Amino acid sequence: MRIDKFLWCVRYFKTRSLAAEAIKKGHVSVNSQTAKASRDVFPSDKIVLRKDQINYEMVVLDLPPNRVGAKLVDMYIKDTTPQEAFDHLELLKLAKQHYRAKGQGRPTKKDRRDIEDYVEDIDTDDETTEKQA
Repeated sequence: MRIDKFLWCVRYFKTRSLAAEAIKKGHVSVNSQTAKASRDVFPSDKIVLRKDQINYEMVVLDLPPNRVGAKLVDMYIKDTTPQEAFDHLELLKLAKQHYRAKGQGRPTKKDRRDIEDYVEDIDTDDETTEKQA
């Protein structure tokens, strides 16, 4: 079975053309070799797939006859992706939520409250140092 069809069948991509595009960009390797879309996949092959900033690692157990349901995917692949990859993705999501680029408009209500709390903390620190002096 072709690698692009396999990745579509085991639901790593929504369409086969998206799978072929990722392979063409070099995001997929089979047995440590960059793959082409027409490369055949066999049981016991090791596939590394870069998607959404995660390197998914999987071992082919069997070839599906066609696209399978999400509950049946585990019959055809064994996912060996380390947990640290998913933790790193969660950290990236949190960092993106916190950061807002300069010039992105006015502060939100939450930003304004955070700024006011910060300024109040500085003012109270200054008053305590003046009283101690």
